[in-house]
Amino acid sequence: MNRAVTVYEALNRASSSLQEHGWEEEIARRLLQHHTGWSRTRLFAEMRTELDDEQLLAFEADVRRACSGVPVQHITGTEVFWDRDYAVSNEVLIPRQETEELVDAVFCAMKTMSPPPRHLVDIGTGSGIIAVTLYHLWHEYQLTSGDSRPFNVTATDVSDKALTKAEENASRHGADGITFLRGDALQPLIEAECAADVIISNPPYIPETERTAMKTNVTDHEPAGALFAGADGLSIYRRLIAQLPEVLSRPGLVAFEIGWNQGERVRELLLAEFPEADVTVQLDMNGKERIVLCRVPNT
Repeated sequence: MNRAVTVYEALNRASSSLQEHGWEEEIARRLLQHHTGWSRTRLFAEMRTELDDEQLLAFEADVRRACSGVPVQHITGTEVFWDRDYAVSNEVLIPRQETEELVDAVFCAMKTMSPPPRHLVDIGTGSGIIAVTLYHLWHEYQLTSGDSRPFNVTATDVSDKALTKAEENASRHGADGITFLRGDALQPLIEAECAADVIISNPPYIPETERTAMKTNVTDHEPAGALFAGADGLSIYRRLIAQLPEVLSRPGLVAFEIGWNQGERVRELLLAEFPEADVTVQLDMNGKERIVLCRVPNT
């Protein structure tokens, strides 16, 4: 009979294997939490606990998958965004912490809008994290501010599979009031003759030239259409900005997540379309350009 393996021993072996393959040892903890159902706090309290054979075998199998480059989020099927668990797959971009900063910036900007926004649109929604989070944040804000006027959220994506995942996440988190539309860029809104007070997007913005320098757990497992955008990474911004005058209400707010060196170029594109706008570039927690906010006044 094989000697029983404790949580500490299993984590130690898994962490070493992951490090040897160039991956973060934190992945081991996430995988063991997934297989035990324990919180992070309990996991550390159970270090001397022995794992049963079934748990250990399943955990070790998933560690091998992670060592081969499969993202831990695809193994567990979830990722946390703004304290909510979202279902993810290889059909949608894995949520990143930087996008939480985009959501926070937009929410703060929305609170300064006069009149308050009535319709927000999330372009290229993917797993739905932006649409669901802002849906809840604004409705909670309305409750505290006494604003009872209708507020609508629309989320679009060119991928049917992404929309299915976004709808699943909206239902999971009680955001059934979100409208989902399939289509490229702003075309679904144009066709519906629909105006929006707030338009937000985390589009693909990585230049194709950077593909070979990226880790394989990203390039081999996340959808290329959600990552790469032409030679300079700006092709989607150009298309979106050219369509904005057809759907953006006045006053209106436009917000983009951007690459670390794209702020001034995206700002120039927006000012070329809206010379009267106030366009600012904000840095993320790492001091890199990450958010562009465009406030278009009433004209």
